[in-house]
This record gives sequence, C-alpha cells and structure tokens, in this order.
Amino acid sequence: MYILENPVLQRELLGNLRTNRAFILLALYQLLLAAVVLLAWPSEQRLDLTSNPPSAAKLVNLFFLGQYVIASLMAPSFAAGTITGEKERHTYEMLLASPLRPGAIVLGKMVASLTHLGMLILASLPIIVLCLPLGGVSVFEVLAAYLGLMVSVILFGAIGVFCSSYFSRTSSSLVVSYLIILPLVILAILFWRSLEGQGELRLKLAVLVIPAFALSGVILMCAAAAGRMLYPPDVGSEGNEVVDLQREAEEAVGLVIQPDQFPDRLFAPPKKSELMADGANPVYDKEIHSEIFSQGTLMLRLVIQISMLLAIPLMGVFLFYLDEKIAWFTLYVIVFNMLVGPVFLAGSMTSERERQTLDLLLTTTLTPWQILWGKFVVGFRISAVLTCFLLWPLLLGGLLNYSYWSNLGSVFGMFAIVSMVCLVNAVVALVCSLFQRKTSIALMCTYIVLLVLYVGPPTIVSLMTILDFPDASVAKAEWFGVTSPFSAAFALPLDAALLEDGEEPANVGNLSIVAGYFVFSFGLVVASVFAMIARLRSRNGLSE
Repeated sequence: MYILENPVLQRELLGNLRTNRAFILLALYQLLLAAVVLLAWPSEQRLDLTSNPPSAAKLVNLFFLGQYVIASLMAPSFAAGTITGEKERHTYEMLLASPLRPGAIVLGKMVASLTHLGMLILASLPIIVLCLPLGGVSVFEVLAAYLGLMVSVILFGAIGVFCSSYFSRTSSSLVVSYLIILPLVILAILFWRSLEGQGELRLKLAVLVIPAFALSGVILMCAAAAGRMLYPPDVGSEGNEVVDLQREAEEAVGLVIQPDQFPDRLFAPPKKSELMADGANPVYDKEIHSEIFSQGTLMLRLVIQISMLLAIPLMGVFLFYLDEKIAWFTLYVIVFNMLVGPVFLAGSMTSERERQTLDLLLTTTLTPWQILWGKFVVGFRISAVLTCFLLWPLLLGGLLNYSYWSNLGSVFGMFAIVSMVCLVNAVVALVCSLFQRKTSIALMCTYIVLLVLYVGPPTIVSLMTILDFPDASVAKAEWFGVTSPFSAAFALPLDAALLEDGEEPANVGNLSIVAGYFVFSFGLVVASVFAMIARLRSRNGLSE
C-alpha cells in the first residue's frame, strides 16, 4: 500500500517520467554539468597522474558545488506542487475520499516527485568518474558528497511537501519552501567547505550524523502533512479551503496582519466599506480587496517572519564587523525580492485563465493598459513594501556607522538598485503570466529568466577568474554584468573609510557597469510593456 501497491506513486511516476519535459530536463542537466567540467578541466597538455594537482581538486569542487546548488533549486519545484496541484485541479476532495491512508498518499507524492531528481543525480556519476584519475580528491570525498547530496534532496523534498499541505496555491508553497531551504543550502556549503581535504571525516558525517538529523526532519514533516490530510480543515466546493481572515488572525501564532494599522495597511488595505468610486479601475479594485488575500495571510506572515529572522543577524555582521562588504547585504535583499516578488504577479493573468474568466475580461470596455496597470500595481506594491522592510538596516547603518557618510552616494546607489530590481522582477513576472497558461509554469519561467539575467554573468566571471583566464577576457566578460544587479551592487565604489589600517585597498568600483545596468533594466521594462500591450490587443492565443 505504501510503495509497491501505491496507486498515487504509480500514477505520479507514469505522469512525470513519460513526458517530454523529463527527457529534456535530463539532457539540459547533463549538458550543464558537463559544461562546468569542461570549463574547469586542467589546461596542461600533460598531467602528472601520480600527484594531486590543485586544478583537479578545483574541478571536482566546482562540479559538486554546481550540482548541489542546481539540485537544491530543483527539489522544491518538484515537491512544492504535489498537494497544491490536487487543490488547483479540483481533485483534492476525491483524494481525501479515497481508501488510501494519508501516510501512503504523502509518501507516494514525495517519492514520485524526487524520483526524477534522483535519476538526474545518479546520471552525473559517469561525469565525475572521468575526474577521479586526475587526483586531488579521494573516493571517500566522492561517496560523502553523493550521500550528502541525496540526503539533502530528500530533506528539501519533504520541506516542499510539508509546505504544499498548508497552502492552496503552488506559488505560495514554492516561495515559502525556497525561503526555508535557502539558508540551509548556504550553511551546508560553508560547513562542507570547512572540511575540505578531510575525506574520511566527510564520509562519517554523511553516513552517521547528517542522515540522522535529516531523517528526523523528514519523518516529522511527512507526519504533519499526513495528519493534515487525516483531519483536513473545512473545505467547500471543489476542495477550496474556507478561509476566515478574522478567525485566522485570532488563531495566528506570532505576526498578525492588521490592515487598519500602519505599516500593514501599505500592503494589506482595510476591508472595503463603500462602493467603488466612479471612474475607478475595477481590475485594481478587485485585485487589492479580493484577490491578493483570498487564500488567507499565512504565506505573507511566514515570508515576513523568516526574512526578518535572517536579516537581523546579517544586519549586525555587515554593519558593525564587515561594513566594507555591505554589498553582500544588498545581495540578500535582492535575492529576497527575486523569490518573493514574482509570486504576487506570476498568477495575475494565468489565474484568470484557470478560472475561465479571461474571455470575460477581454470582452470588457477596459483598455489593455488599464488591465495591465490594475494587475501590476497591486503585486508591485506588496513586493516593494516587503522588500523595503529589509532596507532599514542600511538607514540604521548610516546613522550609527560614521564611515557610511563618506560613501553616501554608494548607499543611495544600493537603494536605487533594489528599487530597480523590484520593478524588473514584477514586470518579468507579469510578462510570463501573460504568455503562459498555468501559474506554476509562469512562476518557474520567471525564476529561470531572472537566474539567467542576474546569476549568469557574475557566475561566468567568477569561473573565469578561478580558472585563470586572461585578464583581458575577464574584463570583457564583466560587461555582461549590465544585466545583473549583483554585478552592479559590487561595482559601486567604496572608499578607505570602511577599511582599517593594513587592509587591502578599497573597492574602486566601476560606475560604467552600474549605469549600464540601469539603462538595460529600463530598456527591458519598456520593451516588456510594449510586448504585453501588443499581446492583449492581438489576443492571439489568449482566448479559451
């Protein structure tokens, strides 16, 4: 019933592994890992296989680091929609009414969602086997790395299933899963790097210690998800959970959203008490009062609490101990908006299609511009306010740390970069929502586009620097950073006031890359707006 005769597991496996997406994803995954190995492959014409060249160790480390980051990002995308997908397809009530045990349903969902990812990881073994004869790494380290990778993927999958059981939308489940997994990934990488060269110790930890803690977490989260299915909350028509915002606020533990007070009213307007004014945009009115919080405020409360919990220690570290690396705090704020911002706009148009109300919206007298800005302003308003909550440490640093005054221009530049990131992320999410049919696909497309634009250029430059490419080639590759706010943030100049005597020279910066980033981002926003207006006017492919 749990494994061999589990109909949920059989159905999910057949549905996931027989699609074209499974084969395409396997090919892309292999090509990406092979590209990492090819770039890091030693350039010497003759290699001494009796020694342990540092280039070989660097190759294997880059290989495992890339694979771990990719697998960690992919695990929630497979698991976060396991139960919310049933709710979105209106089959949740049928699943609850089946004779299957809740534990069997949860186990079948999780195993099926992670099987494909496990195949991707195992398929990378031939690539790493090619690297072993080069030396620089022991077999114990390879075994420990793969065991740690598999355990981490199972844990991250359990987190995705756990979040999926508490939300009714895949987008909400996915963003909360990423917020929980992101600090775990960072801590795991730092811990693993601290044990570099100690293969046997890594293997002992990967076999004895890490699985014990991970398995405990997996059991607890799966039990909680199964218990929620055994005693489900009140459900209405088509399995939609009945949400009472007043009752939810009374029973909430921790943060409570109060729309009638500041600053909550910035992103959660008070309950509507009068009719819509003449000439008002009905799309905006509907989105701001009905759509955003129709599924409750659980996701929003979790996002605020988790982000602030992570921001408080980072604030102390970067403002008072590592103030010369303040750009890293800006990077944290940008990553937060990358994960959270698209959630409020990736489903703005696809939700109309999923509810089969898109045709009605297109036949109204509203212009494409009214539809777009009515959808955009609501999502952008919420994501921008949530992001601004994390920027107050920069203001605090300017008041408490005297060295910030001589870098006031760069501090304002960081604020401007974060503001532009909020705008670009929102526009990209709205574009993907307009050109896709499902909210989950639109959200994943948004993440892929942002990763390519933001993470791709600095990653290429870092790889070229680590692999000792010529300085001229690295300098040319740095210009790709005009698409990335990460590159722009680190290109802001910092003077010697942030450094103590005897330290390295301050960051001279590169204002050309900063200016190029704003020009590129503004052009991307303008081009996206024209593309969306043209799409709505032509209506090709929008009709049901």
